[in-house]
Amino acid sequence: MKIVIAPDSFKECMSAQKASITMKEAVRKVLPNSDVSMLPVADGGEGTLEVLTYATNGKIYETTVTGPLGEEVTARYSILGDKKTAVVEMAEASGLHLVPLEKRNPLLTTTFGTGELMKAALQHNIEHLIVTIGGSSTNDCGVGMLQAIGAKITDDEGVDITFGGGSLDQVAHIDLSQIDSKMNQVTLSVACDVNNPLTGENGASYVFGPQKGATPEMVELLDRNISHFSLVVKKATGIDIGYKRGSGAAGGLGAALLMCGGKLKRGIDLVLDALQFDDQIVGASYIFTGEGRIDNQTPDGKVIAGIVQRASKMNIPVIAFGGSVARGYEPLYEQGLLSVHSITQGPCSLEQALQKGRDNLSHTVQNVMRVIAGNP
Repeated sequence: MKIVIAPDSFKECMSAQKASITMKEAVRKVLPNSDVSMLPVADGGEGTLEVLTYATNGKIYETTVTGPLGEEVTARYSILGDKKTAVVEMAEASGLHLVPLEKRNPLLTTTFGTGELMKAALQHNIEHLIVTIGGSSTNDCGVGMLQAIGAKITDDEGVDITFGGGSLDQVAHIDLSQIDSKMNQVTLSVACDVNNPLTGENGASYVFGPQKGATPEMVELLDRNISHFSLVVKKATGIDIGYKRGSGAAGGLGAALLMCGGKLKRGIDLVLDALQFDDQIVGASYIFTGEGRIDNQTPDGKVIAGIVQRASKMNIPVIAFGGSVARGYEPLYEQGLLSVHSITQGPCSLEQALQKGRDNLSHTVQNVMRVIAGNP
């Protein structure tokens, strides 16, 4: 019996790699001689860099870049095993987790460090650059990133625009001609799991601004500023970034990467393609997957949905495990999901659930395996 283990991370509890190891050990406790393959995955958000690097025997590099509030931070990027593909995870340099709760303010936070990571990756003579844009703390429409890779974005007096979404209303001139020439020598893929446009009620500021610290007044200001910036972009480049699907991702970083020739792809599909997932699951009897929470967002481009859609084409049943499970995932049953299992063993606090996460996951996988072993 061949079982493919392909979980996402269980946030704050287990990385995708640790979850994979835990699940594999649990399977082997019930069926010691089973053929078990580990293929940890991610949906393009935090953790994607590690997943892709691990799977391809790549190498992770560290460098010092500009953090969300202008401070220095240590951030990572990687070169995958083919030596031709680099992965930049924007959360490493511009992530929300880098900003203390009391300092979160998207009027000030910048993507400059993400651009610095991209420049560092380009020094490796790569052919393909993957940028994952989940977990952002920013709402600067990617202006910081553009400045870091060489774009000139200035006010009426020719002065460079300062960091943050609060200064976008001052943008008067955009010159992309000085962007690092190496950007023209690579294909740029952007891992994105949202389809929001740049502006309006469904745009970057209104939908994602509050979780980054924006008050209702700040949200309105940010949306106006981004709208102004998009008009200047259209006038200067002819590119209409305002309503493109996914342009509002990561506070508008999606729009800026589109300006660089990037192609926005659903994060889980980009990751599964990079892992050659379809080839890896050939001949599998079951696929075990999972993540921290399974709910009504799961069918909308999350890891489990992506795996179910791929597996169903080969008639491979998928069993999912979640740190917590809430209603709303049921549409996936029609696509090939076999069953869903909460790993929580009983009433407990979040802290207790996180502490016991690995044990609970192991226990639940073993229980499911006993059913499978009894009905091969």
